[in-house]
Amino acid sequence: MSRLREVYENEIVEAMTKKFGYKNVMQVPKLDKIVINMGIGEAKENAKILDSAVKDLETITGQKAVLTRAKKSVANFKIREGMPIGCKVTLRGEKMYEFADRLINLSLPRVRDFRGINPNAFDGRGNYALGIKEQLIFPEIEYDKVDKVRGMDIIFVTTANTDEEARELLTLFNMPFEK
Repeated sequence: MSRLREVYENEIVEAMTKKFGYKNVMQVPKLDKIVINMGIGEAKENAKILDSAVKDLETITGQKAVLTRAKKSVANFKIREGMPIGCKVTLRGEKMYEFADRLINLSLPRVRDFRGINPNAFDGRGNYALGIKEQLIFPEIEYDKVDKVRGMDIIFVTTANTDEEARELLTLFNMPFEK
């Protein structure tokens, strides 16, 4: 069992119950899943770019990536319906906690001029979205083998009902929010 999950099961449940006054352990919010999404706009011209992005995402997460396809045709972007334009991975369970642990403790401190992440990127229903500008911050990616620097979106989906509960949950996971 990952260290982050043990911390959740022991300390976080207790702290959240004390702060919000939950009557039942099942009311305490928990991390449901983490979705990592990479949108690759250049994939419409060159399919090899998409393959290298999928390989990078699979290296970072340790799980197979799924291609995302265009829902509609957009003439201005030269995109037809059904064209592959990105990839995503949904992490749950043990892999989710391991990825969150690596992201918080190893990768985010490697970002240039890092002062913390935006504390206002909650969606109103207890989910948090985080954008990363380059995949090089992850230790699994070898700098010499990167063909192009790509960003990604990381969404933390929680069972919290409000942003305040979700912010407290992620703070207890040691998420480095800006002061």
